[in-house]
Amino acid sequence: MRKIRKSDTVIVLTGKDKGRVGKILSVKTKVKKKNGLRVFVENINMIKKHVKPNPQANQEGGIVEKEASIHISNVAIYNPVTKKADRVGFKMLEDGRKVRTFRSSGEVIDI
Repeated sequence: MRKIRKSDTVIVLTGKDKGRVGKILSVKTKVKKKNGLRVFVENINMIKKHVKPNPQANQEGGIVEKEASIHISNVAIYNPVTKKADRVGFKMLEDGRKVRTFRSSGEVIDI
């Protein structure tokens, strides 16, 4: 079970977008062995990519703005109660399910 997953709300810890909050669009696992896990966060780390036109796919050429990946160590899960970054822990419920919790308060993240 991963500590940070798709559709989690995270806060950026370092870089040009430090302090901004966004939703994870996807988690990329096997980029390279030394790079590890990377995440794409909504409207964070925006880049401009030059795209060639493709008439077969009805795609126009031009400059497209899109999200670039960020290393997973540079984001932390966002706690909406404290409005700060928080660490993730795990807890077993009475019915035997394993759930993620906020370390500071012990609240359950997944329901």
